[in-house]
Amino acid sequence: MVPADSPDVVRILNPDGTIAPTAAAEQYLPLIDALTEFDLEQFYRDMVISRVFDQQATNLQRQGQLALWPPSFGQEAAQVGSAHASRAQDHIFPSYREHIVTTIRGVDPIDIIKLMRGLSHGGWDPKDPKNGNTHIYTLVLGSQTLHATGYAMGLNLDGRAASGDIERDEAVLVYYGDGASSQGDVHEAMVFAASYRTPEVFFMQNNQWAISVPVSRQSRTPLYQRAAGYMPSVQVDGNDVLASFAVTRRALDEARAGDGPRAIEAVTYRRGAHTTSDDPTKYRTRDEETAWAERDPIVRMRAYLESRGAESAFFADVDEEAAATADDVRQRTTQLAAPTAESMFTHVYTDAHPLMAEQRAWLAGYEASFEEGRA
Repeated sequence: MVPADSPDVVRILNPDGTIAPTAAAEQYLPLIDALTEFDLEQFYRDMVISRVFDQQATNLQRQGQLALWPPSFGQEAAQVGSAHASRAQDHIFPSYREHIVTTIRGVDPIDIIKLMRGLSHGGWDPKDPKNGNTHIYTLVLGSQTLHATGYAMGLNLDGRAASGDIERDEAVLVYYGDGASSQGDVHEAMVFAASYRTPEVFFMQNNQWAISVPVSRQSRTPLYQRAAGYMPSVQVDGNDVLASFAVTRRALDEARAGDGPRAIEAVTYRRGAHTTSDDPTKYRTRDEETAWAERDPIVRMRAYLESRGAESAFFADVDEEAAATADDVRQRTTQLAAPTAESMFTHVYTDAHPLMAEQRAWLAGYEASFEEGRA
């Protein structure tokens, strides 16, 4: 757990919801001062809705509606803050737990459900404008950092960054976890990102556990210091949505301006299981879980909004919207139809591919060879 009084960690909101910036957070305060009341309320709204959606998806998996679900419970502030820090033209490369980020960028929650239900190769089309330049989930640990770095190199080569126009220049935001930080892919991506000065931010959610392996066993030093060997790196309280927003906004704008890549370690906690096939009671203590529950990001932000005069009607409206979202997801999930055989050949490649055409024709011929015309 990050020491509550550490001056080196960027923290703006204390766990009790009071404004008490650390020394490292002072430089980010102008970004917070520029936020409107609507912005602050939207941060809270997104965190609450995403948590209820996550709980509904977990229930759906337990009831046999999904093959798997990786919960994001407890990581709402890190994801909401960073997602809102990105600009519309930015490109998002998620891992497999960024449900909050993807929905904020425009992805329909049911498209995430389709992926976890086994109905889709990728869930959504990253080229569709409605999905906010959000690339598909990557379950192979760390490989999305290579994809992101290659894309960011392309932005430089195409002249789509470092023009000085902050509203046009593009940047890449890639998410990964503390477990993936030990993967060679991540370090190789950082080598190329640093060498080619890519307009890119590496956003690591340190949720304390790589399945059942604690961070203390992975690294004897804070994880942000690993990235510091390649690029400027910051450690932020990942349960503070304001700090998450400010640090990510600054890092993305510096990267898009041509200053090179940046890295962020958001120290947070996975309060749920690694996935629904995991049992965290086998390796975590109740005391640990209780300690982190006291730093809950939603409780923290609610206390802050209440101190600013937010009324009970606002919180009731948020709860009502969250419940409606969960009901909608449940209803649409149970109505999903099984994919057709034809769908296995679509979206394997971006464009039409002769191999897929050959396989499609073979299957059609094979099924036609049966007496009823279908295997």
